[in-house]
Amino acid sequence: MALARDRADASRLSKQGRKARARALPSRMAGLLRQMAVWGPGLLVMLADTDAGNVVTAAQGGARYGFRLLPLLLLLIPLLYLVQELTVRLGICTGRGFNALVRERFGPFWAWLSLAGLVIAAAGSLVTEFTGIAGVGELYGLPRGLTVPLAGAALLAIAALGSYRRAERLAVAIGLFLLAFLAVGLAAHPDAGTIAREAFDLPLGDREFLYLSAAFVGMTFNPWMIFYQQSAIAEKNLQPKDYGAARFETAAGAILTQLLSGAVLAAAAATVFDSLRPLDSIGEISKALSPLLGEAAGRAAFALGVVGGSTVAAVVSLLALAWAAGEAAGYGHGLEHRPFEAKWFYGICAASVAGAATLVLYSRDLVSLNIAAQVLNAFLLPIVLGLLLALAATALPLPLRPGRVRLALLCSICVILCAIGLLGGLAVLR
Repeated sequence: MALARDRADASRLSKQGRKARARALPSRMAGLLRQMAVWGPGLLVMLADTDAGNVVTAAQGGARYGFRLLPLLLLLIPLLYLVQELTVRLGICTGRGFNALVRERFGPFWAWLSLAGLVIAAAGSLVTEFTGIAGVGELYGLPRGLTVPLAGAALLAIAALGSYRRAERLAVAIGLFLLAFLAVGLAAHPDAGTIAREAFDLPLGDREFLYLSAAFVGMTFNPWMIFYQQSAIAEKNLQPKDYGAARFETAAGAILTQLLSGAVLAAAAATVFDSLRPLDSIGEISKALSPLLGEAAGRAAFALGVVGGSTVAAVVSLLALAWAAGEAAGYGHGLEHRPFEAKWFYGICAASVAGAATLVLYSRDLVSLNIAAQVLNAFLLPIVLGLLLALAATALPLPLRPGRVRLALLCSICVILCAIGLLGGLAVLR
């Protein structure tokens, strides 16, 4: 009898356990879906970081100096996370976009000054993205007069969707084409011994090496990334309970974008480093990397990556510029309204796209133009990073405000990054 009772009790407990697990499963699924719903701003801004300018700069670094710039690329991962994580805190805790918070805390002058820097960075980015799309089109015999206007119309169509969430999902889907670069990098089979040897063989007296180092800093820390992620978090209305998921997304994005750039660098280092000949166009970069996967497949992978990255970066820089302009002027965001309900927002988008597209239509597709745009980002970093740290020290609630040690560490990191960018950028002028 006792044995029968024990079996009955065990059976009852087992049934109760199964019911409890069944009830917990929907709860865990709901939590997972909630975390996935939070994702978007961080992942999108990191995918945008692997744009045409990034690809061209990484490929040029690999072609000219092998794997010597790879350690810098990887060392920038935690620094990129630390910077963008501050925008997560500010966006969630204040519910305000970056420039709106600058205006609120420091006044209109600083808001307009930061906007001026963003205008320069966004203009350079849009020109670079259209250049990348035009270069890919020319690989397949399509003239710029066709590809650039089509790309501009597509960007405006994404902005005109009337919903931030729909625009975000579409841009992320397009940006996933960047994963094609991982295939290119893996196909290169980089030699670990060569990487280790070249990591300690840095030509610090070479001006071009310093210039490319500055470009690597600039391509990693685009000023519009800070504006976009904080404003997108405010637009998405993320709450303090979303903080953990948003931080995880930002960390994953920081790792992913640098790995993608590293894959391009490794592929270029493994295929064209011995020639020591600069790559002068998107077409030459594609031809250099295509043999790794076969000519047709390699060209297709390269084209998908460049078009995906360029499209996402163009969307991000465009929205960052429009949002920041509205915030500096004291207006709200505009993506949740139809075009005629937010004329200033869509007017900025249309003017930016038209200006960048016109410049690309009448300019040459040179690698040096893309690299110069990255160096320009490095020159703009002091203004944006300085304001970001000032906001973190004053606008965050005390529990999330960086302590003295953390703030000193962040300030030191920003000073080092700005010094590399400024000194490297000026090295070619000596």
